Amino acid sequence: MDDILKTLRISSAGLKAQGTRLRVISENIANADSLPTKPGERPYQRKVITFKNELDRTLGLDTVRVDKVRPDKSGFEKRFEPSHPAADADGYVLAPNVNTLVEMMDMREAQRSYEANLNVIRSSKAMLSSTIEILR
Repeated sequence: MDDILKTLRISSAGLKAQGTRLRVISENIANADSLPTKPGERPYQRKVITFKNELDRTLGLDTVRVDKVRPDKSGFEKRFEPSHPAADADGYVLAPNVNTLVEMMDMREAQRSYEANLNVIRSSKAMLSSTIEILR
């Protein structure tokens, strides 16, 4: 029974981490076309998430957690839009460094990880219920 509780704790940490990852990806997608409104302003900067292992001292096992959400250091795209209010002297506007195709692939990967952790929790719950039923 102790192993089932450890499994639940590990999977719930994975759910939380992937849920955060999905929120960051959603924010990136939502801002993919956000342009600055004034000359000299910077557009939305893509965010990336990193994970790290954390020792759960009560159970004596490693779980995953979000380490940092930080800005992506890659360069901004330049779009030629001379009529845009934020265009520079050459008619270019800086656009977010978000590639929606990459974000959608990352989202799919995070979704699959989330679902895998959820399935482990469901299976553990079923095993725990079966164990309790046997003990009755």
